[in-house]
Amino acid sequence: MSTDNRKIAVKSLVAWLWRNSKGARGQAVANSFIGFTDVLCQMLWVLACKHAIDIATGVEEGSLTVTGTIIASLMLTEIISRSVSRWIHAVVGIKVRNRMRLRIFSRLLRADWMRLQKHHTGDLTNRLEGDVSSITALITESIPATLVVMVQLVASFFLLFSMSPMLAVSIIIILPVCLVVSRFYIRKMRKFNRDVRDSDSKIQSVLQESLQHKELIKALEQNNSTEKQLTELQQQLHNQVTTRTKFSLGAFSLIQLGFATGYLVAFLWGVDSLRDGLITFGTMTAYLQLVGLIQRPTMELSRYIPGIVSSLTAAERLYELEDIPLEKQGDAVMLDGTAGVRFSGVTFGYDGEERPILKDFSYDFPPNSSTAIIGETGAGKTTLIRLLVALINPQNGCIELYNGKESHPSSTLTRRNFVYIPQGNSLVSGTVRDNLLMGNPEATEEEMKRALHIACAEYVFDLPLGMDSEITERGGGLSEGQAQRIAIARSILRPGSILILDEVTSALDEETEQEMLRRLTQSQIGKTLIFVTHRPAIMQYCNQVLRIEKNSNR
Repeated sequence: MSTDNRKIAVKSLVAWLWRNSKGARGQAVANSFIGFTDVLCQMLWVLACKHAIDIATGVEEGSLTVTGTIIASLMLTEIISRSVSRWIHAVVGIKVRNRMRLRIFSRLLRADWMRLQKHHTGDLTNRLEGDVSSITALITESIPATLVVMVQLVASFFLLFSMSPMLAVSIIIILPVCLVVSRFYIRKMRKFNRDVRDSDSKIQSVLQESLQHKELIKALEQNNSTEKQLTELQQQLHNQVTTRTKFSLGAFSLIQLGFATGYLVAFLWGVDSLRDGLITFGTMTAYLQLVGLIQRPTMELSRYIPGIVSSLTAAERLYELEDIPLEKQGDAVMLDGTAGVRFSGVTFGYDGEERPILKDFSYDFPPNSSTAIIGETGAGKTTLIRLLVALINPQNGCIELYNGKESHPSSTLTRRNFVYIPQGNSLVSGTVRDNLLMGNPEATEEEMKRALHIACAEYVFDLPLGMDSEITERGGGLSEGQAQRIAIARSILRPGSILILDEVTSALDEETEQEMLRRLTQSQIGKTLIFVTHRPAIMQYCNQVLRIEKNSNR
């Protein structure tokens, strides 16, 4: 990457950080103010200690009681300010982090589906957790702390300069060397941190995927290979962290050596000046304190730099997520009565595919119709569903919803007209009631009972807690058929006149399948039904059949 491109990237990251610091700026300002108060107390502390020592040695006149009271007041102020800082960090900080995570999470939910699919779920989780924490720490802690350190550095230097210009200049000579080292350090650390973050995301992805498919791993006896994969990734992460740590420690040791040399110079100069009677003991004490107050901030900067670099890497990763375009936003469009869907010359193919899945595809799903979609695996049935609910958009042609009075092009805004019943187990952790209310949060008790009846899920009423019975992730504790029927009931509760049923009877026995289809078709009269199926039994409930063949032209 060229220097210009890097500068542009940094500018973009800074702009992104500013936009996303909304809600965190108050905490950042508060932490900065507390830090500035602490610096002022430290400067006054140096002067007060010098004055007290000079009074005690007879060099100056004054009251030790008054000076001691001032020192005690400064100590109390520092204690209070640091307590307030810890409170802000513990209580306010979590609110800021939660707000940022929610904002990014909400954007992901509204992001373009195709673009979002390029990111593994584990990687997204890692970014929402680790990267968001790094960014909030940067905005609310690292940046204010860096500003405070810079103010402390400048204030200490000028106070030291007022006492000894020569010593101040000798100490400050070290800083340009530190800046040169820091520039090289930041560039290398940014790459190291990016590699570590990426490896951490891969580990997160393996863990999540393996736990999701634990039954398959056991059945295929892939325990050892999965463990081996995780071990290799963890070893890679260990090597990357080791390399980063070695580099960081080397740079840190170099800076420490420079500062130790500076402190030694100040100490020897002070001892020599004290012996010759050029300075008082109080002045020497002040010199050594100020040298420490100059060197300590610089040392702290070397400690903050890795965190800041890591946060810049986190910002890059979150910036990538924000770069994903959003789906079309606006007010939902709900057609009156029953809607139909019409495909006209639709062509669609996925990236990397030589041929489109659908080419010049035309078909009409009229209002109040019942259609069975049949086709071999890979023919495009799943793609057709995604086009219907506007998860993906046609590359050519158009899809429109109509009801005889009005028509609208298919988009995310027309998604409310659809009721989608996905294939397989799609339940979430919670109670049966929680899952049902996902279909319609305002559903009444009677409506939920009716939906369960239509879905042949009356077994729920025989559970110890009925609809308040707990189910674990992906319907744990239920058979596939039981979970599938609850998912069907959930979808029935959703308002919408077009029902898309994707292999909804795949886990049901023949008798239950027939009864559920009978109840479903009878209860949904006046709606448009679209069955995606391999089961011939479903076709008898449909008035039209759509057969899809691979790469067929329609």
